Amino acid sequence: MSQGYQIINQSSIHYMTFQVVDWVDVFSRQSYRDIILDSFRYSQKEKGLWLYSYVIMSNHIHLIAASKDGKLSDLVRDIKKFTASKILNTIKIEPESRREWMLKKFEFAARSKTNMTTSQFWTHENHAVEIYSDKFFFQKSDYIHQNPVRAGIVAKAEDYLYSSASNFIDKGGLIDVEYYGTRVIDATKSITY
Repeated sequence: MSQGYQIINQSSIHYMTFQVVDWVDVFSRQSYRDIILDSFRYSQKEKGLWLYSYVIMSNHIHLIAASKDGKLSDLVRDIKKFTASKILNTIKIEPESRREWMLKKFEFAARSKTNMTTSQFWTHENHAVEIYSDKFFFQKSDYIHQNPVRAGIVAKAEDYLYSSASNFIDKGGLIDVEYYGTRVIDATKSITY
């Protein structure tokens, strides 16, 4: 793994991307998106996750987060491990027209890894980049929130339900996010929605 994508400073805020193997469009179904949100909520309450911005797209998640306890790598590992297991089990037991195809994709991805048992859901990379300034934070938050707009899903970022964009303009959201300092209200005026 390249040095640039490793979480060196475990106490810092990081921008990250969690990608489903082979870009499988898992999160086109609400039940799988809700597993992610539930995991985020649990991690906020019980594991010290500070979640600042996020978006759940069909096959990847972008987020800006930190660990209250200075153990961001452990927190990310736990979230990915839990959500992978829960989503794979849900694919097996709930109605899913793509079940066989999806499970074969995840099994095939695991075959090439010596440390995987039967299935691999997430890629191993998190593409973690440390947030080093206010400007960089808001640049990455804007990039995160504009994903559904660029994909043609919504016209305005705050209309996308599975994102923190509406939190940034004081409309609330499906999950609470941390506010980045006191500038967040002023900064939302410069974010193009």
